[in-house]
Amino acid sequence: MSADKRIFIALDYPTAREAEQLLAHWDQTSKPAIKVGYQLFYAVGPRWVAERKAEGYTVFLDLKLHDIPNTVANGVESLSGLGVDFLTIHASGGRAMIAAAREMAERKSQAGKRLRLLGVTQLTSTDQTMMNEEIGIPGTVKESVLHYTQLAYAAGADGVICSAHEARDVKAHSGSDFLAVTPGIRPKGVDAGDQKRIMTPSEAIRHGADYLVVGRAITAAANPKQAYEAIVAEINQG
Repeated sequence: MSADKRIFIALDYPTAREAEQLLAHWDQTSKPAIKVGYQLFYAVGPRWVAERKAEGYTVFLDLKLHDIPNTVANGVESLSGLGVDFLTIHASGGRAMIAAAREMAERKSQAGKRLRLLGVTQLTSTDQTMMNEEIGIPGTVKESVLHYTQLAYAAGADGVICSAHEARDVKAHSGSDFLAVTPGIRPKGVDAGDQKRIMTPSEAIRHGADYLVVGRAITAAANPKQAYEAIVAEINQG
């Protein structure tokens, strides 16, 4: 997989206009892969997402579904109709929920292609103290991530969201085809912000990440396309 295909740009914007201004830095022949999370999705709705997909973008919906199995399956049914490529669900929703989501994704596949499901393990803003004392989960962050990885793998997810620090172990506890998608990517010199378990792009790839989610390092740059291309170059050099 080429380096540019490994990067999802997080479109963390409150309006369609701002997201489209960012995407206008690329021409029609070099569209980047994009991640749409809560803020933008709630503002623009499904139609805007379907339009981007129709224009040829690879689209990752980061909506972190977490509910009873039937409700999540119904959500997957609706979102599959948009033609998007990836969707996040919380691995902590359990085996039945993940399996129901996978079954629905299979049912709604089109031309042999279906929505791929990524289980959220532990957010990259979570450290061990927070996980133990606030969330109430014992053990280390890595142990929790690997527990959820094994659950997601057994239940039919296509991969997990984890920090790059856990990516190599995720692969070891699942398989080479099971995806490790890593947010918390910060090129050298970029502020960590509210992320705690971070890594540079080249380090993340070397640690086993399949895809990198990059937001502010690109979207807040004076020249977003140049910042994007610098990350691509760093991955290739690494």
